[in-house]
Amino acid sequence: MIKLDIINEVVAKTGITKTKAELAVETVFESMKKALAAGNRIELRGFGVFNVRPRKTGIGRNPRTGAEVSIPPGRAVRFKPGKELQSID
Repeated sequence: MIKLDIINEVVAKTGITKTKAELAVETVFESMKKALAAGNRIELRGFGVFNVRPRKTGIGRNPRTGAEVSIPPGRAVRFKPGKELQSID
């Protein structure tokens, strides 16, 4: 499923115009991006939780040369599905 599929689903369920549905979906995604960039947790009941966790420094290898490469610390977005989402078969 891509963003366009989500927009079409919103149009089908609500009957609003495609332009307004696209704006609504884009607004939701932008607000989620801003919250995660600020380090906030996003909890969607019945769906799951998005949060940002620190990532440790590590050592990787260049697959061509085999040389060691240091991987800098960073932040990674993690998703933990809710119970309802986990029970889907």
